[in-house]
Amino acid sequence: MHAVTGRPPAAGEDGEEQRGGAAPGGVCAVSRLPGERGRPDVFTVGETMVALRGSGPLRLGGTMQVSIAGAESNVAIGLARLGHAVRWAGTVGDDEAGALVLRTLRAEGVEVSAAATDPGAPTGLLLFEPRLPEVTRVHYYRAGSAGSRPSADAVDRAFRAAPPRVLHLTGITPALSPTARSAAYQVLHLARRYRSAVCLDVNFRARLWTAEEAATVLREWMPFVDVLIASDDELPLCLPEGAGAAAPGHADQARLLLEEGVGEVVVKLGAEGATAFTRDGRVHQPARAVRAVDTVGAGDAFVAGYLSALLDGEGPAGRLERGVTTGAFAVASHGDWEGAPTRAELGMLDASPGTVVR
Repeated sequence: MHAVTGRPPAAGEDGEEQRGGAAPGGVCAVSRLPGERGRPDVFTVGETMVALRGSGPLRLGGTMQVSIAGAESNVAIGLARLGHAVRWAGTVGDDEAGALVLRTLRAEGVEVSAAATDPGAPTGLLLFEPRLPEVTRVHYYRAGSAGSRPSADAVDRAFRAAPPRVLHLTGITPALSPTARSAAYQVLHLARRYRSAVCLDVNFRARLWTAEEAATVLREWMPFVDVLIASDDELPLCLPEGAGAAAPGHADQARLLLEEGVGEVVVKLGAEGATAFTRDGRVHQPARAVRAVDTVGAGDAFVAGYLSALLDGEGPAGRLERGVTTGAFAVASHGDWEGAPTRAELGMLDASPGTVVR
């Protein structure tokens, strides 16, 4: 993988790094994150929408709870609650919905000075419809939204203004539009130039693009990725063309991606926990046992916990442990991000049932 040295390139340098193996001493180079003063921990870009959560079938009316939701901003909020400096550079409409998005992120401690407002498009909307006790339907209204057409130049300026230790992207952003895809690809190149580590959560959305379209883009992105996070059914989208038949299981697929230059591969396994694959081997962490209330946002919460521990210098075991812990908080709470824990709350899952914290 490309080395992470902690300094922007000097004048005249092109910033392109050669991808290699583990760092001296067996420590993966992605763990040697830039730590210089004034450099934010994480920069992320993606669409955040207004979220309306219904009380039952939408066609029957009823009440709706108003909030916001977006994979990248969910991760940003989770990291901010854990004490990390996070910048979000999405685009919202010049409307009340956009104002709600920015106000909520500010209130959660996410830096939004890099966010853009598009007066020519509305902020996106999504509706959550609880149809059965354990089945929720999600309806998107995001075609032509402000978040689907970020300016590559604006994202470029925002990134260069404060190059981060980690760039976090998801596979949702390039699926939104050619404009969004261009902006994401631009920031991937900037991360290489400024030696920021790159975390990619695949987050495949079949309603936004086909598996074939996703694979074409994600394969092109793999040379830039230090930390790849995916569910086991998403990994094949990242493999070189035709490699899936030779690597039928997620363990074999992860090893192939490591051989291709990805720094580490983290496989989310839902109720079975998660497994991290590095060149030093594999580590598995079972899920934390909690009473499930709402599984929406659990994957984003896991990513926030994993990245938080990575930024703190933890090894794969520590990263997974924090990831499944933050994921459990999400599952045990309603909403995409509302249940994200603070750092002081991480140990609460170890409390005995019925414990009252005074």
